[in-house]
Amino acid sequence: MSSDLDQNVLFQCENLRLQFGANADRVVALESLTFGLRRGEFAAIVGPSGCGKSTFLRIIAGLLQPSAGQLCPVDEKKRQTGLVSLMFQSPVLLPWRTVLGNVVLAADLAGTPRDLEAVRERALSLLRLVGLTDFVDRYPFELSGGMQQRVALARALLLDPELMLLDEPFSALDALTREEMNFELQRLWLQSGATVLFVTHDIAEAITLSDRVLVMSARPGRIIAEVKVPLPRPRSASTRYDHEFMAAHKEIYSALHAGGPTANTRPQNRAEPELVEAAER
Repeated sequence: MSSDLDQNVLFQCENLRLQFGANADRVVALESLTFGLRRGEFAAIVGPSGCGKSTFLRIIAGLLQPSAGQLCPVDEKKRQTGLVSLMFQSPVLLPWRTVLGNVVLAADLAGTPRDLEAVRERALSLLRLVGLTDFVDRYPFELSGGMQQRVALARALLLDPELMLLDEPFSALDALTREEMNFELQRLWLQSGATVLFVTHDIAEAITLSDRVLVMSARPGRIIAEVKVPLPRPRSASTRYDHEFMAAHKEIYSALHAGGPTANTRPQNRAEPELVEAAER
C-alpha cells in the first residue's frame, strides 16, 4: 500500500482476506476486499447474512486480525484512546450503571487521563442531544429499547471519535423507533463531522443515511458494487419518494441479487418492493 495516502482518506484496506480454520475445516469469510473511506463521509455496507459485514467492522476495530492484506492507517493507539468507536446491534449497557454512568464508560475504558468534570459535562450534553436529560440517573432496565440505543449512541460519541463503526445498531427496534433513530443519527453526525461506516440489511436505511452504499457478495465477502447517493441533506421520511432514491434502491437491489444467494437479505419493510417497482417505471 502506498505510503502517500491521500489526506482526505481516513483509512484504506487492500486485498483483505480472513480465513477461519484450515484444510477441510477452512472457512474463508472475506476475500480480496479493497475499500477506502474518506474523512467526514457516511458510508453504508449491505449484503447477505453471513457475508462478513460485521467481521469487517471487527477487523477495523482491532478485534480480529486479517489473514492477509493491508489496513491503513487505523492504529492501535487510535482504537485504545476512543478515536475509533464501535456500536453493536444490542446497546451493551452495564445493568449496574446509570444512564450517565454507561455513557462515561467510554472514557473509563480509554485508559488515558481525562478531566472527569469535562467528561461528565460532555456526557450530559450528548444526553440532552438524544433527548434523555430526564433519565440520566435511571438504570437500563427502566428504559425502552429505543432509549437504550440512544444511550449507546451517546457513549459512541463521547470521545469525539474520528471513526464510528455501527453494526446494525437499530435492527432490534420497531419500524417507527428505527426511523426516528435514523434521523437522530443523521442529525448527530451532521453536528459531529465524524466518519461513519454503517452496516445494515435495510436498503432504504442505507440510502437514507449514506453518501454511498457498498454492496457485498455472499461469502467469501467482497465488495461487488458501489452506489453513490446524491441526495441533499438533511434527509427526511419523504426522501424515499425522490426519484434518485428509487434509482439507487433499484441499483443496490439488483447488485445484491446478481452477487449470489441473497435469501437472508430480506426487505426490512413492506414498502421496499414497491420502491423497486416505482424506480422501474
